[in-house]
Amino acid sequence: MPPVQRRAIISGPIMVKELADQLGVKSNELIKRLIGLGVMATVNHDLDRETAVIVATEYGAEVEERASVEEREEILIQGAEDSPESLQSRPPVVTVMGHVDHGKTSLLDRIRSSRVTQSEAGGITQHIGASVISWHDHEIVFLDTPGHEAFTAMRARGAQVTDLAVLVVAADDGVMPQTIEAINHAKAAGVPMVVAVNKIDVEGAQPDRVKTELTQHGVVSDDWGGDTMVVPVSARTGEGLDQLLEAIVLQAQLLELQANPDRPAQGVIIEAKLDKGRGPVATVLVKRGTLKVGDVFLAGTVFGRVRALLTDQGERIAEAGPSIPVEVLGFNQLPDAGDDFVILTDERQAKDIADARAERTRRAADEGTRGVSLDEFYQRLKDEEVRDLNLVIKADVHGSSEALSQSLSKLSHSEARVRVLHTGVGSITETDVMLAQASGAIVIGFGVGLESKARQIAEREHVDVRTYRVIYEIIEDVERALKGMLSPKFQEIILGRAEVREIFRVPRIGAVGGCYVVDGKVLRTAQVRLLRDGAVIHEGPIASLKRFKDDVREVASGFECGIGLERFNDIKVGDVMEVFTEEEVKAS
Repeated sequence: MPPVQRRAIISGPIMVKELADQLGVKSNELIKRLIGLGVMATVNHDLDRETAVIVATEYGAEVEERASVEEREEILIQGAEDSPESLQSRPPVVTVMGHVDHGKTSLLDRIRSSRVTQSEAGGITQHIGASVISWHDHEIVFLDTPGHEAFTAMRARGAQVTDLAVLVVAADDGVMPQTIEAINHAKAAGVPMVVAVNKIDVEGAQPDRVKTELTQHGVVSDDWGGDTMVVPVSARTGEGLDQLLEAIVLQAQLLELQANPDRPAQGVIIEAKLDKGRGPVATVLVKRGTLKVGDVFLAGTVFGRVRALLTDQGERIAEAGPSIPVEVLGFNQLPDAGDDFVILTDERQAKDIADARAERTRRAADEGTRGVSLDEFYQRLKDEEVRDLNLVIKADVHGSSEALSQSLSKLSHSEARVRVLHTGVGSITETDVMLAQASGAIVIGFGVGLESKARQIAEREHVDVRTYRVIYEIIEDVERALKGMLSPKFQEIILGRAEVREIFRVPRIGAVGGCYVVDGKVLRTAQVRLLRDGAVIHEGPIASLKRFKDDVREVASGFECGIGLERFNDIKVGDVMEVFTEEEVKAS
């Protein structure tokens, strides 16, 4: 039967029922047509724009494609492009990263205390997550982020705020695991680095050894023929600070950082907090335009009007230009760090967009947004969504991680390449998962476990984390993913974790671990992965599970139990038993 109406307006995903109404056909008839096209759908199923257009065209309808709500929103928010003549130079935004105890905070404090503007402002320095310092007529903005975790968390939210990273390495300690992480996070973000070799006044300081160690991670000093400025400094005495600031200014000049100040402001939320006296307060880093008191703003799912702007000196100002961090009062509720911050002309419009975004966020949470997984990689490669297979590799020993990284990098071919963003030793941490989420990467663990918090984040953010005991299995899986032939037979489901607190020797059975179930549950029929200091010592089935002297089928979180392992007696106090089961997955 021909449709009553032959016109369909499609502006993005559209519900089956809504499309049927537009085409003047019954929902059941449309569902049958969709099944014929290989699309399994229900009345409330959202069809993507392409499918909806194909179906409507098949019915002979005249299709009008309109920009989706998100696209119209994007046009409204982005505004017109800036002309080259409207651009003016802006201060660089710098993040200080490095290993714990290498002097990041003391270096920042020293730089701040030596600046000129402090005495002029006459205000009290307050923590707003960023500070502006003046050096020989140049302004530099330092972000007070707690290192690379915050740096990556903001990238995961799509906010690229840093122009330059200062990597702090202690001259007496050298390159440490977190130093390597910071280097890899900066490289993954495409942010240039200046290295500050701190503590040169300390006994045992060896700046040249630090330079040698940095070269092993692809960071070569400019005086050794590389392109990274390495500056010896002392946060304690202030030695080398001028040279460090000069290096930052030089690097910023090379980047030719520019923005148009004569337009409505756009920026990023650096941090947000609830203040007892002032309500929701957030620090905004202006990226382009000028932010003024009275402006109507939108930040993620939050909106408001600027009631006041305060500097890091606690001084009230009327406006703030590009690269300047200011504390903003006037939010209706607390925004998230990393949210975009834009100025709109109308408060009603800001509220409508904020409400629509909140609704989309709720729906996305219900449906569960996904990162790239190894199984879907080839399909996304064909759809040209992804050309790089990004990996984060953690192994039990340094040699294994190096060997794995080299072997996997060789698997690249003309259409897809393997990029190893980070390699490390020890169990998979939440930092690893956050880096993977920000970069669309897959986490591969060899002979290591997955920390409880990391597992929760991986599940929430749909990051693909795979653990292996045999190197060639990793290589085979990645190879199959690149060729589009990956068909995983089993999916691992972590049931729970138990800590070994006592050891009992039982005649004819051997060692039994007196365990406390930390989270999840222990099933008698499950498998156990025994972790010692983050490394996998043994993997195999449970031989016995007891509560007091009774055999039981399962023990829940918060209870104690005795766990015996099949053909394994080397259990020690402090070991962690990761209990898991494997489910067969049909190849799709």
